[in-house]
Amino acid sequence: MDRVARWITEHSRLIVAFFAAAAIVCAVLFFGVKVNYDMTAYLPADAESTVALQIMQEEFSASVPNARVMVPGLTLTQAQAMKAEIEAAPGIEGVMWLDDVADLKTPLEMLDKAVVDQYYRDGTALYDVTIATDMELEATDAIYELIGEEGGISGNAASVAYSRRQVLTEVLGASSVLVPVIILILVLTTTSWIAPALFLITIGVAVLINMGTNIFFKSISYITQSVSPILQLAVSLDYAIFLLTAFENLRRTEPDVESAMVKAIKQSFVSIASAATTGFGFFALIFMRFGIGSDLGMNLVKGVTISYISVVVFLPALALRTVKLLDKTAPLPIIPAPHGIGRVLVK
Repeated sequence: MDRVARWITEHSRLIVAFFAAAAIVCAVLFFGVKVNYDMTAYLPADAESTVALQIMQEEFSASVPNARVMVPGLTLTQAQAMKAEIEAAPGIEGVMWLDDVADLKTPLEMLDKAVVDQYYRDGTALYDVTIATDMELEATDAIYELIGEEGGISGNAASVAYSRRQVLTEVLGASSVLVPVIILILVLTTTSWIAPALFLITIGVAVLINMGTNIFFKSISYITQSVSPILQLAVSLDYAIFLLTAFENLRRTEPDVESAMVKAIKQSFVSIASAATTGFGFFALIFMRFGIGSDLGMNLVKGVTISYISVVVFLPALALRTVKLLDKTAPLPIIPAPHGIGRVLVK
């Protein structure tokens, strides 16, 4: 460990450049990661719904409808015209309506009422629509332009489209709350104004690398994409705090900054090794029968591992390159150290 720590301190410039380049490359790769918004893809193979879908696909050549579109205020002729417009929308593989199961040349009163009511009732038309995979958002947007606000879309395709719209909003919303709170806590308790920035840069680089390396997976779920960056930040921030705090404490007795960092890396190794506990906790998710557990677990295990490497290798190098800035931005502590609290808690 001593040899590794010394190598890190001796090659700090190279390490910072390498991690910066890796973060940029992975940020670009992130846009090529395929995101799966269909939760049915993660159902166990022996689940009743999965088996039923497989049987339907084997027995029928046509695609299974995955959306229902309701349009009120239409005459029979207008409903037929609306069907043709929906069929022409992007991403639509097929539309099934009353004219597919009954001859509309026959008066509605003479047709089977139960059949008619499934597709047309009280001036409202209901269509069974098949939307192509990965085209749910574009297709539903196009359909809403046709049917207006009074119409409606339901079904798995509509759920997928909603999830795609919400995932970015949810991530940004959670981050807008989490990151400012973290920064506030760190600023109130830190020994240097620049330290919170170092923490966030270190974990931020690890998050970018983790998300970018998902390109090697066939796909990841939208839940993993939205949840894992926040969880990775939350569970990994402690490791960075352990190391930099140890470094600052050792500098009081160790005049040489590189020697102090070597000792800090060695001293913090046991504390940072708690990452293994976190990693095994996430690893347990892989054994869930519901496939989303494996998807999320593998991503988080990878993320914790990358965060650990980033803290042990990148943060020491970054701190050494900015040590003068750390010294210049060292303020008086806003919250004084709670002297004697340890003795009280032990009692």
